[in-house]
Amino acid sequence: MNGAITSFFCLLLSAFSYAQLSEAETLEHRAEHETELRDTSLHMLDSMERADWQGLDYFDFDTSYQISARFKKRKGRKFEMPTSTDRLPVYRRYGYIYFTVNGKEQQLTVYQNVELTKREGFEDYLFIPFRDATTGKETYGGGRYLDLRIPKGKELLIDFNQAYNPYCAYSHKWSCPIPPEENTLKTSIKAGEKIPLAH
Repeated sequence: MNGAITSFFCLLLSAFSYAQLSEAETLEHRAEHETELRDTSLHMLDSMERADWQGLDYFDFDTSYQISARFKKRKGRKFEMPTSTDRLPVYRRYGYIYFTVNGKEQQLTVYQNVELTKREGFEDYLFIPFRDATTGKETYGGGRYLDLRIPKGKELLIDFNQAYNPYCAYSHKWSCPIPPEENTLKTSIKAGEKIPLAH
């Protein structure tokens, strides 16, 4: 399953932008993601999961969650990131982002998947798994993800409207990184993907 996981992981990344999108572009990406999940040829959900699943759900698009952040590069040692299974992909801390949301100053650690840096087109890919005050209530209990590219300077744009669920939110068969405790925001991020709709 690991090969399939990696392939679908790259497929998912290609469906999301690393910059801020307009509302129309965001809605288009969301529709593409739902189409991908419903595609039986990709085997992303089994027949029972498809029968129970009623589609994706999102917060309304909100430009206040398109935020300018300060980036500080500070690479750490390689480590095995815990996942929802016994799979332990190798990551390293790449740095931190600092920003203000809902009137509160926040910090998130940014990670880099070591294996993915060897794949063409993903050499500068960065990963932010996070939880917030909506986790387990309005949003998936396993947290959500953001994707970024390595910025050229000390400032970058983050768009929580692009926050998405790991595949584990839809199916038990996937292996998904668990957001480290340090990436728990003490505020509600009411943007991006919510808990999937079900019967």
